[in-house]
Amino acid sequence: MSTETDARTQPAPAPVRKETPRRPRRRSRGMVIASAVAYLITFVILFPLLWIVLLSFQTNDNILNHPFSLSGLSLANYQQALQTLNLLVMYKNTLVLAVVSVTVGLVISYMAAFALTRMVFRRSGRRAQNTLRYYFLAGLAIPVYILLFPVYRLDIAFGLFGTYFALILPYIAVTIPFNILLLTGFLRDFPEEIEQAAVVDGVGLWRMAWKVVFPLMRPVIATLAILNVVYVWNEFPFAVTLINDPTLTTVSLGVSQFQGVYSVDHGAMMASATLVLLPQLVIYAAFQKQVIAGMTAGAVR
Repeated sequence: MSTETDARTQPAPAPVRKETPRRPRRRSRGMVIASAVAYLITFVILFPLLWIVLLSFQTNDNILNHPFSLSGLSLANYQQALQTLNLLVMYKNTLVLAVVSVTVGLVISYMAAFALTRMVFRRSGRRAQNTLRYYFLAGLAIPVYILLFPVYRLDIAFGLFGTYFALILPYIAVTIPFNILLLTGFLRDFPEEIEQAAVVDGVGLWRMAWKVVFPLMRPVIATLAILNVVYVWNEFPFAVTLINDPTLTTVSLGVSQFQGVYSVDHGAMMASATLVLLPQLVIYAAFQKQVIAGMTAGAVR
């Protein structure tokens, strides 16, 4: 009897609810618009590059009359470009200019940015630092074409015209303002506790700058190095003005060799432009993570 009464007094088990399958959440209208805009921007950026590659396989007649035609594609333009241009010499000259100017420019920019954000002048205090910072940033507002004649006269006066240094020095000067802008922004958000701990350990100013702070700035340094190399690779006004020796021709000057006074070889020009673009695309594809990390460094604390 006791077992029957216990069984009766126990509560009845709750009914099992059947779980209804969840419907996939619909994408919000904002996400759809953002995705469409992103795809549109990607298409706008890639379309000129793909069009250049397509034109590099066509004849001059098709480029002028039927630029989107897929008939009559050949490698004749690339053969003419390789026969006309000494690509090894061009790549070597451009690489020398890029390595020297980017390395020296980054060292000067980092030392200036470190002084502007970490050192205080005794008498004038922060005013001198802000004045120097604005002075460097004012270089971003100066067009390159305004500097051509003064730089040309200086190269003639110092005997640098037609040499590597005729381009190296302007490249360093032009890249310093943007480098300082990005480096000072990163250093201002750099945690001071790391430097204070280094001071407690007896680290001097020089070792702190190069042994403590500099290794932690690799994303920004890598980003600046890539952007500066691409700038030197594509730079044309200084190169065409300050170089008169065929053995010092850069890749940007090589593309212009197919344009004459009364005629233009469009096919060979597009082929040479494609050969110039390929190394840049490889650099961006290999170091895209470093570029994104460097551009967003210091944005979030």
